[in-house]
Amino acid sequence: MRDGLAMWLAPMYVLTIVLLSGCQGRSESQGSATIDLQGKNPKGLLGDYYKPVEAKVEAKAPPYRLPLKKSDLCNPQHASLDDAAWAALLANGFVVVPYGRTEDIVSIYEHRREDDKPIFVTTDTVLHLYHIQFDETLKSIEERDFHPRMVQFSEAMLKASQQDCGRLQGELKEVARRNVAYFTVGLDLLTGETQASSEVRKEVGAELKLIEEHGGFDASPLFGYQEDYSQYVPRGHYTRSELLKRYFKGLMWYGRISMLLKGKTAQTSGLIDEKNARIQTLQACLIAAHLYAPGSKLAEDWNRIYGVTAFYVGAADDLTPYEYAEATKKVCGASFEWSKLASDETIHALRSELATYRSPEIYGGTGNIQVLPPFTPEQLDKALEDTKGMRLMGQRFIPDSYMFQQLCIPAVQGFTGTGTPFTLSQGPGGPVRGFVRGLDVMAVMGSERALAILKEEGDTAYAGYDDQLGKLRKQFAAFTPQESNRNLYWSWLYALQALVQPCGKGYPSFMQTEAWQDRSLWAALASWSELRHDTILYAKQSYALAGAAPPGVQPPPPPPSYVEPAPEFYARLLALARMTRSGLTAMDVLDEQGQQRLTDLEEIISKLLSISLQELRNEKLSEEDYGYINSIAHRLEAAVLGVEELGLKTTVVADVHTDGNSQQCLEEGVGYVHALYACYPVPDGRIAVAAGPVLSQYEFKQPMANRLTDEAWRERLQTQPPKEAAWTASFVVK
Repeated sequence: MRDGLAMWLAPMYVLTIVLLSGCQGRSESQGSATIDLQGKNPKGLLGDYYKPVEAKVEAKAPPYRLPLKKSDLCNPQHASLDDAAWAALLANGFVVVPYGRTEDIVSIYEHRREDDKPIFVTTDTVLHLYHIQFDETLKSIEERDFHPRMVQFSEAMLKASQQDCGRLQGELKEVARRNVAYFTVGLDLLTGETQASSEVRKEVGAELKLIEEHGGFDASPLFGYQEDYSQYVPRGHYTRSELLKRYFKGLMWYGRISMLLKGKTAQTSGLIDEKNARIQTLQACLIAAHLYAPGSKLAEDWNRIYGVTAFYVGAADDLTPYEYAEATKKVCGASFEWSKLASDETIHALRSELATYRSPEIYGGTGNIQVLPPFTPEQLDKALEDTKGMRLMGQRFIPDSYMFQQLCIPAVQGFTGTGTPFTLSQGPGGPVRGFVRGLDVMAVMGSERALAILKEEGDTAYAGYDDQLGKLRKQFAAFTPQESNRNLYWSWLYALQALVQPCGKGYPSFMQTEAWQDRSLWAALASWSELRHDTILYAKQSYALAGAAPPGVQPPPPPPSYVEPAPEFYARLLALARMTRSGLTAMDVLDEQGQQRLTDLEEIISKLLSISLQELRNEKLSEEDYGYINSIAHRLEAAVLGVEELGLKTTVVADVHTDGNSQQCLEEGVGYVHALYACYPVPDGRIAVAAGPVLSQYEFKQPMANRLTDEAWRERLQTQPPKEAAWTASFVVK
């Protein structure tokens, strides 16, 4: 396994590139350029917005013996369950049951309070609430700022490329022509209105046709290598308006299309021939020159979009325009003639310099690379080197895709087990681990229960899997809290990591069961699915090669409501919410309503943290605290004020991995809200039962040419939902 972890927070830089020639007409020298690197942009230090929250407690909640009897409960009439669900509730101290086709996580709280029944505030609730804030703030920024900015950026780059066509000669003229085609495609996708000029109409029309058909892998008419056009189907929140659909396709083009560095020769491998690799390298150099010309707004636009999205998702996994400009200055000096740049000697030196720069860590499908057995991690390294190049707004390195890349073919080799586990895919050389699972992510983050399930279901029975998993676990365990919170994506995973750890002594008895570990895994996987849904445009996807009281008797007081006591989780989520608000505010992209919603979210999480600490210390809550819990529905609704109904639904889906052997993708979906009933200790000695909402989660395969939108997923849930994972039977009763 390559040690590429240092590049995960690739810094951004500010450059000035001065074009000394005019942009009109032709000159014999074809113009010259001066490059002035002005140092690092402080936006590279995104993790500085993270401030930890402490949540230390000596847990001493009163224990009770399992299995329970119904007579042990002070309010069994408040649990509307059938016999099978009652049996599970008494056996484990909790149970999860379906709750109809509910897509609003607040509704269970409302129904319970209307019926004067105690409620159980779940961690799922605040996880879903954070997802809403994350998704809505990003959507708002994209609509208000990023889409018009990218249109202006594309128009300016197209104009500059057209001017290059008029002033450059020979090979450089062809380089400029291809850039005209590249930006024409991007602008057409963003606006739907661009007309291609005659010199690029053929390639542009062919590219747009493949994008609209989104059938899967096909040769790019403009760049030559195989591209996965199925990725251009707008998904996530990008289906909610025509503007967002256009933004999705335009940014997907700028995020996926790579100007490759290597060409195939008798001595070297590559995805394109040497001539085209040379042209694509020069394309990237020309773009970098225009991007940072003094007096140009282009660098400001690029830095604005890249910086904010890096705060949400992370740094690009591929080389950026900065690195191409840096290499150009090193090879050509501070000032140079464009004709010199295009010389054989300079091109060789420039590509040699760029070859020493970081390579991508995630294979994103470029070239539809195939490998022959015996499969080795070195084959993955070679594939990553062959896809090295510049992506203008490259998709981002995310840790879970990196995990996936290291846990499937070719980093993990042939199947050594029996049967047909979920991860198995039939390759030309036999069965391989072409698929991965969300449980792999949780296992890397330290969940022994996730690993046990993977083993029980045959998904670890591959040569090299144990070694790869061990290396990944060691790498991730070595990160400090600051490193684990380098951006919002990482910080979200860091909060989930706390959720999947076993609860120790002193926690309520139902939380010490293996079934509760499974339930917590389900919640974490559902929240992770929402994370992948929200970042689907920017995240780089991995590829694989009840009774009445007797008259005259005073009924006992109704039991109080309860908060799921998970203080470390609440502390991490609170730090994430604060980091979100402070970072977006500092970047000046958060509107007033978004700021208020995040402030409300922080207040809710902070209060739940305080209450859960008191519960674990077995302290009686104040009437004010109980009133807060009982009014949680109202507080949750206030925290999503202004969010349209579609933005509140739990039913979302995201494709997270593609298997080249089966031409299928891995889908992670969140379904209808389920109800969790739990038996918890009351400070006066009673054991009570209350209910609250939990997220449901599904993992299944789908043809890559038919990647699911949220709308298609909701239709499938109504007509033919996939089966829930077999391991959830330990706590879900239908």
